[in-house]
Amino acid sequence: MTTYIARRLVQVVIVLVIVTLLVFFVMRLLPGDPLVLYMSQGSDLQAMTPQALDSMRHEFGLDKPLIWQYFTWVKGVFKGDLGTSIYYHENVTTLMFERFPVTLHLGLTALVLSSVLGVLAGLLAAVRRGKWIDRVVTPLAYLGTTIPVFWLGILMIYAFGYKLEWLPIAGYISPFDNLWQSTQLAIMPVICLSVFGLAVNARQMRSSMLDVIRQDYIRTAWAKGLSEKRVILVHAIKNSLIPVITLMGMSVGVIFGGSVLVETVFAIPGVGRLLVSSILGHDYVVVQSITFVIAIIILLVNLIVDVSYGWFDPRIRYG
Repeated sequence: MTTYIARRLVQVVIVLVIVTLLVFFVMRLLPGDPLVLYMSQGSDLQAMTPQALDSMRHEFGLDKPLIWQYFTWVKGVFKGDLGTSIYYHENVTTLMFERFPVTLHLGLTALVLSSVLGVLAGLLAAVRRGKWIDRVVTPLAYLGTTIPVFWLGILMIYAFGYKLEWLPIAGYISPFDNLWQSTQLAIMPVICLSVFGLAVNARQMRSSMLDVIRQDYIRTAWAKGLSEKRVILVHAIKNSLIPVITLMGMSVGVIFGGSVLVETVFAIPGVGRLLVSSILGHDYVVVQSITFVIAIIILLVNLIVDVSYGWFDPRIRYG
């Protein structure tokens, strides 16, 4: 196990290096000057002189060679300094600490919701195959995998926010400030973030459970006269969860990707919306840093998922 984890950590480092290199150089291939975009937002356009641009370019180190800029940024990352935002003129670490709790609140809620409900729906559909619950869950699961997140968000805003006036349309309030208003504001974004994962988990759980209950050891359990509840919960569900656990790990990346669209649609001040505004403003440092942190989270989650396989199935051995 220790050897496997060490090997995987080496792979994590290699992937992070590749991710940072790709994001760093691809961002600089985009047309436009971030300093020109930043200064054009100000009211005093006469101050946008070549001398002022050169001064700011020197301030942010953009007058240096690209390799020097890359290694300077990497060196700062190891020191805990992600740099200074060009667009916001703030420390990137501060910007991310302000917005990451918002994204994590909505994302973790969506992840738990999609995992629990998806597994439960898939389990019931498999155990009651051909019954009414299976005929309801299966089509809804196929539908959930095809719905675009932004389109679903716009429909929900129109239906539940504008027409019915049941829910607030946009914004975010921390649950520590006002739990009731926070819950109301979070309902539609969380549904948008969780619908794809819920549908995929339900489909996979149903398929996996149907495969498991056909195995010889399950037939033996039935032959011994064990109750349905014991056969399903003790013998079948544990092995059925292995492919679903893989999807749950992948859902972390899907939720972070979906947060870019959801936070933009619902005007939520999270990391996804910060990433969009930073890409539009060519704020290199912010885009690099957000991508780097999200990549670390996804890679560590995938590592935890891989290690957890041994607990769900003792037959799995790590070389």
